[in-house]
Amino acid sequence: MQYHQLDGDDTGRLVVSTERGLYDLTAAKAQLRSFRDLASAASVAGVLPDEIAARHVREENEIARERVEADHTVPVTADEVWAAGVTYKMSEEAREQESDTPDMYLNVYDAERPEVFFKATPSRTVGPGERVGIRADSDWDVPEPELGIVLYEGETVGYTIGNDMSSRSIEGQNPLYLPQAKVYDRCCSLGPSVVTDVEDPHSLTLSMSIHRDGDCVYSDETNTGEMVRTCEELVSYYTAHNTVPELAVLLTGTPLVPDEGFTLREDDHIDIEIEGIGTLSNPVTTV
Repeated sequence: MQYHQLDGDDTGRLVVSTERGLYDLTAAKAQLRSFRDLASAASVAGVLPDEIAARHVREENEIARERVEADHTVPVTADEVWAAGVTYKMSEEAREQESDTPDMYLNVYDAERPEVFFKATPSRTVGPGERVGIRADSDWDVPEPELGIVLYEGETVGYTIGNDMSSRSIEGQNPLYLPQAKVYDRCCSLGPSVVTDVEDPHSLTLSMSIHRDGDCVYSDETNTGEMVRTCEELVSYYTAHNTVPELAVLLTGTPLVPDEGFTLREDDHIDIEIEGIGTLSNPVTTV
């Protein structure tokens, strides 16, 4: 099933998309106002989130797709967002190009232990249609489209799309500047939905396009099958020896990186699509 969180009132609403249509779960059960509520109820009952949702699908609570598209917000309010790096060959090559110490990225790509780093808090995360940020002290900024794993109490409960906004100029100066290159206001977007029934997360078409002044200035497509790590492997390293929060998202690395010399500008528009999850769209602003 596919889940959306809606904004527009004081407490939010949770909507599920099924083969029959879109249904307001909050209208059927007031306690189900977010994906967290759904995951928590499923955990207590010892069942999957979809089973809880199915109990509360009511024909009288069908909701228009236009309403969902107008009001949807971050589909999962994660306590923390983490990310993995150098999980695709293209990402390894791009980070080698930007860095004065390129060998370290090749070593991570081939190593047993992946790179896993902290990315964002809820206050730094935006949803569909909201502006993602580029740093005012950076002159080389790119989006990084990624499959996101949604975790409840450390267990995978769904998947979403993430945009790991990055300053390549800052990280390229020194790898120790990675937190400044990755963690700042509006540095991450998630959306447009959480999907719980992805058959194989390692076989999904992923594409990204960037538009500027009405023209497409970047477009490319690949598949998550190109990832050198598995989702299970990345989750195991994220949760090992780490007290993880109740609700988290782990981004799995980017397979698409614009060519060297390309940088985002104010008012650019980024569209990231992953098969079966939807399209995450965000304009750009300077922070």
